[in-house]
Amino acid sequence: MGETISLNLNGEVREAKAGLTTTLLEVIRDQLGLTGAKKGCNQGVCGACTVSIDGKLARACLSLAVNSVGREITTNEGLTEDGEPSALQQSFIDNGAVQCGFCTSGMIVSSHALLQDIPNPSIDEVRDGLSGNVCRCSGYRKIIDAVRGVARG
Repeated sequence: MGETISLNLNGEVREAKAGLTTTLLEVIRDQLGLTGAKKGCNQGVCGACTVSIDGKLARACLSLAVNSVGREITTNEGLTEDGEPSALQQSFIDNGAVQCGFCTSGMIVSSHALLQDIPNPSIDEVRDGLSGNVCRCSGYRKIIDAVRGVARG
């Protein structure tokens, strides 16, 4: 299966086995049991597997686990606050922006990054910030409302 690697995942050092072609998504989901990031298209197009690596959005399905050693990786699970949903996660719930839930984790990670850069984004800025994430269930209105709602406090 490969060698043992250490990953800084959601602020905690975790060990896993990874070969040279093992993706970060495989390690996160299959070995470490964090199932928020989803295997959607497995080609980096849909955004369901979006995580943050060193503060930059990345597709876990295209990121090699061995290249993630020594980097700060954050998943949707890592955005909770003391085990409770963050304001952003709660806003997705309150606004009904979860639909089937498949895209939600990637949408939240991308929204979090957007709000770090633009604390009070316009509708167009939210659309642009989430343009790499595909939701097959909704017209995106509730997702945009969730992001803008948490920005307004």
